[in-house]
Amino acid sequence: MAKKKGGRMISSAGLVTYYDSEDRRQVTIDPKTVIAVSAGIGVFIFIMNLIF
Repeated sequence: MAKKKGGRMISSAGLVTYYDSEDRRQVTIDPKTVIAVSAGIGVFIFIMNLIF
């Protein structure tokens, strides 16, 4: 019987395992901020459509 190398799970169909890494240089945005900005843009577009 063959031994498993490295203890990694074998992925099927070419799926890749991604690892979370904490990088201090990355930009982090709170999900609530993304939702609030998206809603604000949506309201702005709605108002602009009513005006014009």
